[in-house]
Amino acid sequence: MKLKKFFKNCDKLIILGIGNELRGDDFLGSLIAKKLAKLFAGNDGIVVFDGGTVPENYTGAIKKENPTGIILIDAADMGKEPGYIRIVNSDEIASYHLSTHAMPLSFLVKYLEHSTRAEIILIGIQPKELELADNISMEIKKSMEYLVDLFTKILKK
Repeated sequence: MKLKKFFKNCDKLIILGIGNELRGDDFLGSLIAKKLAKLFAGNDGIVVFDGGTVPENYTGAIKKENPTGIILIDAADMGKEPGYIRIVNSDEIASYHLSTHAMPLSFLVKYLEHSTRAEIILIGIQPKELELADNISMEIKKSMEYLVDLFTKILKK
């Protein structure tokens, strides 16, 4: 499994959730980050940030942590069924329509690649609904639970 290999090579892991709470399923990255932050509180090897709609505001804090791995979690329109999860390598990120944020994620990734020594991946989840809404669809909730459980099984030691 690609994710297990990624985690194995990380001495210091940053998880950055990205999302807009006003746009339905787009909030998924932020919600996952909030759950993971509670689960991994006190673990010096894992730092979780909820980047919301301005993940670029966390570049200073990320650089300060000197990570070896960075995982971005966001809604990504991949033309798949809602809830579909895919690991997207940093060189592929510009190919996907990612969420509704001010700065394109590809710019953020390029900046982090040049300012850290970290390997960077995106975990994209196909949203069902990105219109103005305050709830997450059932398909996305299931994918979110799956990811949180997977991170817990792999990273909790």
